[in-house]
Amino acid sequence: MKKVEIFTDGACSGNPGPGGWGAILRYNGREKQISGGAPSTTNNRMELTGVIEALRQLKEPCEVVLTSDSRYVCDAVGKGWAENWRRNGWRKADKKPALNSDLWETLLSLLRVHRVTFRWIKGHAGHAENERCDHLAVAESRNYRSKA
Repeated sequence: MKKVEIFTDGACSGNPGPGGWGAILRYNGREKQISGGAPSTTNNRMELTGVIEALRQLKEPCEVVLTSDSRYVCDAVGKGWAENWRRNGWRKADKKPALNSDLWETLLSLLRVHRVTFRWIKGHAGHAENERCDHLAVAESRNYRSKA
């Protein structure tokens, strides 16, 4: 399996509001940057979308180390919460609806294709790739804010 590093971040101006996401994929000494956004979204949706869109770039099953500053994403996958939400009809342990089930469904499907290790890092703490992804995400968010 090819070994790929992925770095992602999401941003939102207001919650909900215009949002963006950014990702960096690194394989065999080469990098690819991708980004996108939405006119009315939430920060968590942008964090999830960044991860999903990065994994969609992979053309074959890969071994991935994915670095994110999103506890929401890293903990929901790493601690098995997202799988439990799915098993419980997209309900959390407290019986409240799990948000973003559409995106979680997509991500969980991608995680069946790739072997992904999630690595949480503190955001805005000088991590070079996280800062770059943040700039991509904020720029996309501004693009949608200026169109409003």
